[in-house]
Amino acid sequence: MCSDPYLNKKQNKKIDNAIQHMIQRHGMDRKTMDEVFDRSTLLSIEKLISNRIIDYIDFPISTGKEGNVFLAFTPDDEAVVLKIYRISTATFKHMTEYILGDPRFQSLHKSKRDIVFAWTGKEFKNLELLQLNGVPAPRPIKKINNVLVMEFIGTNRQPAPLLKDVKLDQPKRVFDQIITYMKNMFESSDLIHGDLSPFNILYHNDNPIVIDVGQAVLKHHPRAREFLHRDVHTIVKYFKRYKIKIPSEGKVFEMITGKKEEDLS
Repeated sequence: MCSDPYLNKKQNKKIDNAIQHMIQRHGMDRKTMDEVFDRSTLLSIEKLISNRIIDYIDFPISTGKEGNVFLAFTPDDEAVVLKIYRISTATFKHMTEYILGDPRFQSLHKSKRDIVFAWTGKEFKNLELLQLNGVPAPRPIKKINNVLVMEFIGTNRQPAPLLKDVKLDQPKRVFDQIITYMKNMFESSDLIHGDLSPFNILYHNDNPIVIDVGQAVLKHHPRAREFLHRDVHTIVKYFKRYKIKIPSEGKVFEMITGKKEEDLS
C-alpha cells in the first residue's frame, strides 16, 4: 500500500485504491506495480490530481521496454492516457543514444533519474512539434518528471488497435499516409521517428496515428540518416506483405527528404 507521508490522506487513498484496483482487476503483480509507482512517481501523480489534470487511474493499456501506459480520467470524466517511464528498470543505454547529440538536451546530466526525466520531456516536445505541424499523434497535455499525460486515442474506453493488429482494406492508401507523415515530420518538424513500425502506429477511424516518439531525433542528429533508413526499411518491409506496388526503399528515402541520398550533405 502507498504510505508516503508527503501525500495527503485523501490523495494517498485515491492513488492506493487505483493501484489495488489494477492489481485485482487486471492481474498485475505487486512487484511490478511497486516498480512503476515509486515514491517520485506517486508525488508526480499527486500533483496531477491536485492540479485537476487527472482524477483517477483506471487500467493498464500496455507495458513497454521503458514504461507503462494507463487509461486515466480527468475530473470532467474525459479519458486520457497516463504514460509512466520507470526509473528503476528503464534501459538507459537505449535512451542515451537518442538523447545525446540532441541540442535540446546539451546540459543533460547522466544520472538515471536525469535521463528518464529528459526522455519524458523529449517525448512531450516531440508531440508538440507533431501537433504544430499537422502530423496525427496524441495531443500532449502535461508532463511532470517521468509522467506524461496525453490525449486518449480510442472509442468508449477501448484503445485504438496497433497497426500490426489490423487487416487493412486499403493498404496502399495507408502506406501513402504514413510516408506523408514521415515527410511532414522531416520537412516541417525537423524530426525522424527513429523507431517507426506497426507496433508504434495506432489505427483509428481508418487512419494511422503516430505514437511513441520519445526516441524521435532532430534531422541534424549525428545518427539521423541511420534512423531514417531503419524507419523506411521497416515500413516498406511491412507493407510488402500486402502484395501491393510500392516504391523502393531508396525512392521512399528520396520522397521523404526531397533529395537522393548521394546529394545529402
